[in-house]
Amino acid sequence: MREYEIRTHVDVLEKEELSATELALLEAAIKATETSYSPYSHFQVGAALCLKSGEIIMGSNQENAAYPVACCAERTALFWCGANRANEVITHIAIAAQTEGRYTPSPIAPCGMCRQALLEVEHKQGSPIVVLLYGEEGIHRIESVKALMPLTFNSDNLNI
Repeated sequence: MREYEIRTHVDVLEKEELSATELALLEAAIKATETSYSPYSHFQVGAALCLKSGEIIMGSNQENAAYPVACCAERTALFWCGANRANEVITHIAIAAQTEGRYTPSPIAPCGMCRQALLEVEHKQGSPIVVLLYGEEGIHRIESVKALMPLTFNSDNLNI
């Protein structure tokens, strides 16, 4: 039997330790929570993408009484970007969440579907997407979506 270990490096930061670009992106993700449509879970999630051009794209979770129809904040921003800025490179994504006006103490990470969608974009563009996860008790910075989902499935697996 062979074995290997997979590790993910996470920087735990305070706002003062972020670059100006990262701070602006994080603030956009926090602001995006306010546009969440979440009458069922009351869990408002905001995401913000930073494009190589410097443009920031925001998205928020959008729920539906038929739960599978809902869309997470990360994919809302990602799909808008794909439809409207198809050739732009995404350099960062920031994610924040609140419930009843209180932001989560610990940073929240993207769900599996969002990780897969982000991974597809990262693979397609050939460059990493830095992930910033906001929590009242600290901010996590991960240097690539691949670090969140190291055993990847992408177009290479389809022999494309």
